[in-house]
Amino acid sequence: MKTDSLANKVYVELRRKILSNQLVPGMRLKEDVWARKAEVSRMAVREALTRLLGENLVVFGEKGGYFVKSMTAEDIRQIRELRELLELGAIRMAIPKLAKADITTLEKICDDFTNMVKSGYMSGACEADMKFHETLIALSGNTKLMEIYQSSNIPLFHMKLGKMLVQMDDYEQTDEEHRAILQALKNKDVKKAEEALVKHLLRGEVTTLEVE
Repeated sequence: MKTDSLANKVYVELRRKILSNQLVPGMRLKEDVWARKAEVSRMAVREALTRLLGENLVVFGEKGGYFVKSMTAEDIRQIRELRELLELGAIRMAIPKLAKADITTLEKICDDFTNMVKSGYMSGACEADMKFHETLIALSGNTKLMEIYQSSNIPLFHMKLGKMLVQMDDYEQTDEEHRAILQALKNKDVKKAEEALVKHLLRGEVTTLEVE
């Protein structure tokens, strides 16, 4: 496999783990470690990290090395506002044309999330959470909206400014909130879907900023 293909493989994996907060803010991403994990050369890892640096998902340390970018309280607030704008827009576009298969897809994602939490597989739950929100965007049927969402590199709120959030009650609340959004979509109730989504995102912001 060519170096650029290998670099893309590492890029996709690291980006997914950063956005689902399996790699938390402030964590160092060592080239040799990821080269072994991904079974690629350090050059391929370096190319992937350089790409993530360009997307502002990682930063270069003062003494060298790449680190997952840390977020401030203001970053969290702006991310929540951006997600609200994009996801509310997606819901409004999606509801008039939702098919039974779309609802089934969202139900499966919710079930996957529930099962991951029950099994204690929190990294899998984070990925299911990310998939739920990406699917909401996809169901809008607007490819430009999806492009904006993906290029914005929007992370989830399963961290407390640098620490993985693993409290079970937060995951249970997330599950309930996802299902409330899903029920509103089933009923094609735009107002309730919007209210459920805004409540979900606001709680995510508050939980992230809570002081331990």
